Amino acid sequence: MNLNTITSVKRPASVDDVGPWRDGYSWLAGGTWLFSEPQVAVDTLIDLDSLGWTPLAVTEAGLEIAATCRIVDLHKFKGPADWRAVPLFQNCIDAFLMSFKIWNAATVGGNVCMSLPAGAMVSLTAALEGVCTLWPRDGAPRQVPVVDFVTGNHQNVLQKGELLRSVLLPASALKKRYAMRQVSLTHLGRSAALIVGTVGDKGDDFLLTVTAATPRPFHFRFARVPSAAELRQAIDDLLPADAWFADVHGSAPYKRHVTHYLVEQIRAELA
Repeated sequence: MNLNTITSVKRPASVDDVGPWRDGYSWLAGGTWLFSEPQVAVDTLIDLDSLGWTPLAVTEAGLEIAATCRIVDLHKFKGPADWRAVPLFQNCIDAFLMSFKIWNAATVGGNVCMSLPAGAMVSLTAALEGVCTLWPRDGAPRQVPVVDFVTGNHQNVLQKGELLRSVLLPASALKKRYAMRQVSLTHLGRSAALIVGTVGDKGDDFLLTVTAATPRPFHFRFARVPSAAELRQAIDDLLPADAWFADVHGSAPYKRHVTHYLVEQIRAELA
């Protein structure tokens, strides 16, 4: 879609070149959502590609994913041999509802910032204990875990003009075993539930991440793989009947039911 309200496109060499933030500005990465509908309040796009961020960087701390990293680049990533959770990248991306154009243009940061319940990059980065680095317009960078970054359906903690710089996936999470389950009402449809469990080599540090069935990601952490009853109780304690996300892709009772069903499969597989 053409955005006929745009009068200027900035291509800064650094974020300092942007100057003071004002109404009408919008960051531009892949633009797959931005160009999908009218943006009547936007008159200036700030193209992040000109910043030249390295898409993927392997460090001792883990994998740093630039906000501008394309989905297709993350799908191709292999990683060190002991990062056993890397295949989860492809699992989550394959659950993404997108055309080949989106596949090659959409960015990891864009999907995280959209903060939709069924955002596959939200599911991936939350499940692998990702930490966002945010650049406020005024002030020092701050770090926010992905599970806390998304606060609801299309809602997050970003302040006015604040920029998501990157998401760090810790090496400790990437080395864990994982199991994933995803369900949709229709073939290749939007996820009604996307759930990931991770666990250490000795059955320690069990983490369950529930997404898509809820407005935002939820973590359930145990020192060891819990029993079926313990895990079910923990989910019901944190997520009462009115905490589930109802939309055309599934009612709240349906999403609660399939979540419990899939969670037990994950728990049994990792145990």
